[in-house]
Amino acid sequence: MTNAYDVIIIGAGMVGATIACGLAPSQLKVAIVDPVAPPDFVAGEQPHIRVSALSYASEQILRNVGAWKFLEQTRICPYRHLAVNELPAKDGIAAVLPDISTWARTRFSASDIGQEHLGHIAENDLIQHSLHQAMAEHGNIDIQCPQRVASMDLDGPSKQVTLEDGSVLSAPLIIGADGARSQVRAEASIGQYKEQYEQHAFVATVTYSGSAQDITWQSFTEHGPLAFLPLAGKVNGGPDDSRDRHYGSLVWYDYAGSIDKLSGLSTTELRKVIQAAYPATLPPLVEVHQTARFPLFKSHANQYVKPGIALVGDAAHTINPLAGQGVNLGLMDAAVLVETISKALVSGSDHFSIELLRSYEKKRRIANASMMSIMDAFYYGFENKHLPVRVARNLGLGLAQRLGFAKNKVMKYATGVSGDLPRLAKPA
Repeated sequence: MTNAYDVIIIGAGMVGATIACGLAPSQLKVAIVDPVAPPDFVAGEQPHIRVSALSYASEQILRNVGAWKFLEQTRICPYRHLAVNELPAKDGIAAVLPDISTWARTRFSASDIGQEHLGHIAENDLIQHSLHQAMAEHGNIDIQCPQRVASMDLDGPSKQVTLEDGSVLSAPLIIGADGARSQVRAEASIGQYKEQYEQHAFVATVTYSGSAQDITWQSFTEHGPLAFLPLAGKVNGGPDDSRDRHYGSLVWYDYAGSIDKLSGLSTTELRKVIQAAYPATLPPLVEVHQTARFPLFKSHANQYVKPGIALVGDAAHTINPLAGQGVNLGLMDAAVLVETISKALVSGSDHFSIELLRSYEKKRRIANASMMSIMDAFYYGFENKHLPVRVARNLGLGLAQRLGFAKNKVMKYATGVSGDLPRLAKPA
């Protein structure tokens, strides 16, 4: 027996679940499939290691699809400031230059653009769990999770997906939201450009002492950036330390050999190494709780759509995580695709036509490619060790801080406070 739907979404992560929730009011019959269900929220537990910096626009998307009310009952940490600078060189000619790292620092503040915050840091698992709670409120979303795909037949006007339990799903539209190793992309014979960077990322969940931070920052070094993100959750100090302790997430970008050395350290040794390597803006670390490492790469599908097929999020593109824009790009993909289909439904046009899907692709491919180019400019620009380049970028950071109007305009666009945004990315 074949179960018929209007849309089948492969991948119930943050992007796929957002699309399901966004399409639910249209009364389309939606099936969403994923082999892994998100873990339940456990109050008081240590934050999970994979986190995302949600922009203001992404917050609005999650609000408008009904997930934010669940997410804000878990662990989210607002950030009101964002800063970027470059640390002084430790060797070579550049090491004898005056230290202007404090002056050459660009700092963005929410109050400068009339906002309470620039975004929130949230755990990926909790974002996904909140979206699954939102999906459960809609009777027209069939959540097949956990459930694995056994095979796909993507030829012809009606696509078929066979699950491992033997059930067969069919729909005129298949959405691939199944990540960087997308099965949908592979089955649809859509190629991709892929490039691995030399650097890897080392991530650590830590506790720090002192006051709670409301800023996320990156300091560029000769081996790559060092980043700090504040996390929700507070641990009260013990009898030997009456100060409050808070959670944070650290990201150390470096070459594979250096990451190997970091991975081999004990948590006590690692805490000392991190404290010494990071700038003085890092608050005193109390403990390193959990670590992970992963290679860095970028990819871009040769096309996002084919007849009856659409790719979104990491299935369509992956980006250098330098500025934490991956999840925000994916959620914007979701918002644009939902709006494209919804407008077609209202107008009575063919809401699954290839022309319609191409209009989604055109909007998002340009935006995603632009962001990928900007991240590469930062990555390769700060990797350049030539003295004139170093001086120029430090002067640029310092001048950017002092060009208030232009800086605030960029900040509004980057956070999604302004710009050509889909309906779901705007305040309700």
